[in-house]
Amino acid sequence: MEFSQQSLKQAGEVVQSFISINKAIIKFTQNNAASLGLTVQQMGILNWIFSNPGSTLKAVTKQLDIPKSTVSVSIDGLVSLGLVERKQSTENRREVHLKVTTKGKGVSQRSIKNASSYKAMAKALENLSKEDIASLLNMNKNLLTSLKEMDF
Repeated sequence: MEFSQQSLKQAGEVVQSFISINKAIIKFTQNNAASLGLTVQQMGILNWIFSNPGSTLKAVTKQLDIPKSTVSVSIDGLVSLGLVERKQSTENRREVHLKVTTKGKGVSQRSIKNASSYKAMAKALENLSKEDIASLLNMNKNLLTSLKEMDF
């Protein structure tokens, strides 16, 4: 498959724009997590378990697309902080259900309330019309679909 210099240059500009936006969002998210004494991954896992009580390690791993070992280490940290509890399944001894503690619920709710990345994005989107936002979401969805279908 041959690409013209122009198409490669344009692709590079698009990739760089996504990288720059991603860095800005990550910075806001890291600040939010740090203010709660958590890593970004711990905060994401805590919030997912909060929204999906009784989830298993396997479900968290699959849904968040994070390696099992990474999720396991993050959950160990959340358990140590008293934010998450593990409970062995009565049906399947190999399965462990995860539940957010009362303390964990408070931390999760604060992280959602303080979601500075969402607030910053909402502020930035105020400069766009509803049609432009819908178009942006549609383009991102189509790009992601195309990228997932590729096999280089």
